[in-house]
Amino acid sequence: MLPDAALQWRLISLLLQTPQRAALVRLVARLALPDAWVAAGALRNLVWDHLHQRPASAVNDIDVLYFDATDHEGALGRAAEQWLQEQAPQWRWQVKNQALMHKRHGHAPYRNSGDAMRFWPECETAIAVRYLPTQSAWQVMAPFGLRSLFAGQITANPCRPPQLFQQRLTTKQWLTLWPELSVMDIQA
Repeated sequence: MLPDAALQWRLISLLLQTPQRAALVRLVARLALPDAWVAAGALRNLVWDHLHQRPASAVNDIDVLYFDATDHEGALGRAAEQWLQEQAPQWRWQVKNQALMHKRHGHAPYRNSGDAMRFWPECETAIAVRYLPTQSAWQVMAPFGLRSLFAGQITANPCRPPQLFQQRLTTKQWLTLWPELSVMDIQA
């Protein structure tokens, strides 16, 4: 398996091969939200499609996360979501302030977006990309790394309830859509 830096470049390369998705990440960058990233299924599914040697599947929604401890009510996120919906109405946008998400899960406050992603239900969903226009640079964040994602695995996050993982596995039909995925034991 390639080292993480090579896997990050591979993810960015896949993203750039789908200009529509790359444009969405660039659109999010225009918001200049603090610690903002495009994350989760829009990226994970892109890799799984690639591993299954098929064209990129449609994007169900675009998850945007940011971290602003001063935005106590999530107003910045709601305004960003409205702006994104106006700019690209064909997509379903979800913009969430990760500084508030600990309350939903009964955790201690998160330190930043990456810290919040460590509590997502699956390790392979906890991936994010952003574009930094001032540097013309792409960045990848993956608290659990990218190796299992590119190995075609789906792994329950051991700090979340196993039944949540099983529910998501069933309702999202990942094994039907990507039959070559390997479900990893929660202890793996």
